[in-house]
Amino acid sequence: MTSNTKPSPTIYTIDATDRTLGRVASEAASALLGKKSVHFAKNQALPVTVVIENASKLHLPARRTKGKVYTRYTGYPGGFRKTSMEEMITKKGIAEVVKKTVDGMIPRNKLRKPRMKNLIVNA
Repeated sequence: MTSNTKPSPTIYTIDATDRTLGRVASEAASALLGKKSVHFAKNQALPVTVVIENASKLHLPARRTKGKVYTRYTGYPGGFRKTSMEEMITKKGIAEVVKKTVDGMIPRNKLRKPRMKNLIVNA
């Protein structure tokens, strides 16, 4: 059932200080999906902006940063690329790691891109 009232834009601010990456990311993903809104609908991207503050103060154990490996495939033979979380943080910053984690928690459909555009990560 659709509602006649248009949802007003809302902003959720999440403070990441001394919190683990997964817990911050799952909270952000839930808010981006609109689960916290009374106007929630599976087939609509709600005007919800999520701001993650103090991403550089996340609690990341050394075991996680060295052990977590991101993989991608270029599409060419022998094009399987691996990057550790440590390398990703030094090259692209902690914000990219947080965005990638939240992106993995959002359903793979046409609403994924518009939802991810509403995620702002401040280091």
